Amino acid sequence: MPVMTEPVHAGEFIVSEGNNSISRELVELAADLTLLPGTILGKNTSTDVFGPLDPAADTGLQMASGVLWEHASTDATGGEGVIIARLAEVHQDLLVWPDGITDEQKTTAVSELKSLDIILRTGEQG
Repeated sequence: MPVMTEPVHAGEFIVSEGNNSISRELVELAADLTLLPGTILGKNTSTDVFGPLDPAADTGLQMASGVLWEHASTDATGGEGVIIARLAEVHQDLLVWPDGITDEQKTTAVSELKSLDIILRTGEQG
């Protein structure tokens, strides 16, 4: 019998969040992206467009600015997506980090998320 793998669900990484939609925000996403829920995002400070965290960038994308709520796929013109922008606890094992991120870079990103009141938790799932 073939093994079936269930895909990651929207918001699966959430342990808890603020009432109603206070934790979420609709944002502009960069062009040509295919991202999973739980992807750590940065924000280009000159365009206010979000994309995957990139520790090597100098555009603002090197700073963790939120966590993608749902699957996102954008075309050449970009698109919109919902992010967790504040006031939430998230399960750290379900987050999507950039390939090759160092422990030091991850520690910095965790601190940046904490400044947004996005707290990483272990061993708990909501």
